Amino acid sequence: MLLYFRIAAYYNIIDKPNHRSSHSEVTIRGGGIIFSFSAFIFFIIENFKYPFFITGLVAIAIISFVDDILTLDNKLRITVHLIAVALLFCQWKLFVMPWYYIVIAAVFVIGIINAYNFMDGINGITGAYSLVAIATLYYINEYVIAFTEKDLLLITGLALLVFNFFNFRIKAKCFAGDTGSVSIAFIIIFLVGQLIITTGNVVFILLLLLYGLDTVTTIISRLIKKENIFKAHRSHYFQYLVNDRKIPHLIVASGYAMVQLLFNVILIRLLPVPGAAIIVTIFAASLFILIRFSTEGKHKLLS
Repeated sequence: MLLYFRIAAYYNIIDKPNHRSSHSEVTIRGGGIIFSFSAFIFFIIENFKYPFFITGLVAIAIISFVDDILTLDNKLRITVHLIAVALLFCQWKLFVMPWYYIVIAAVFVIGIINAYNFMDGINGITGAYSLVAIATLYYINEYVIAFTEKDLLLITGLALLVFNFFNFRIKAKCFAGDTGSVSIAFIIIFLVGQLIITTGNVVFILLLLLYGLDTVTTIISRLIKKENIFKAHRSHYFQYLVNDRKIPHLIVASGYAMVQLLFNVILIRLLPVPGAAIIVTIFAASLFILIRFSTEGKHKLLS
């Protein structure tokens, strides 16, 4: 990370505040490159384990890093993303399944990657939320069911701790950038996918529930208001809390991480109970929508 800071400072790889930013100072961008770098270290020391996954990760990290600096054509970026997702599916051996499963999986994977990217807007949120996801997956791997290599979880967790040291601050030393948010999303999706394939239980996608609720409710709200959902905005709930309510970044980031951690604990405890996860999810979604309406107001969300 310290080496990257020198490179970024030399080549002026920085993030300048704009009309939709939740920060006000120029900050080094692309610090999340540590996530893909750590996964590549795992690849080397573990005798080239998961080659398709690592190749897809490196591809998506490089194109996102270049896009951070130069702003690439969307068609090129999307093409590389699709290739990376295809490589991910190869690692999961998903292409032996019916085509409609592949289509559904592609929608979910691409949706989660974009959701992670959209949610990376304040200090600490990507690092803290992702650390909760990795810690939960580590616990499941060790104490519930083994589904992946322990070292991949450990080295990703270590990378997140290092990143949080520089980002989880009132004045962050660096931001994840697209390369960081997209890379850590890709890694977590790979791990969750492994878990779902091993157990045959799709309920584990709920380990990312809060990001999903914020993203989906925001998209629905913008569609109702007839806004262009592909245009930059500040309509996410976490952005409302920071920009409108003036709640400090780290409190909002910690809140998102802790709420997701609480849900993860409940989810793991209720795994043996049939249908319990669905009931808890419906309750959590209803509560989140109620909170949004009670704090933001009907006019802001619908008009």
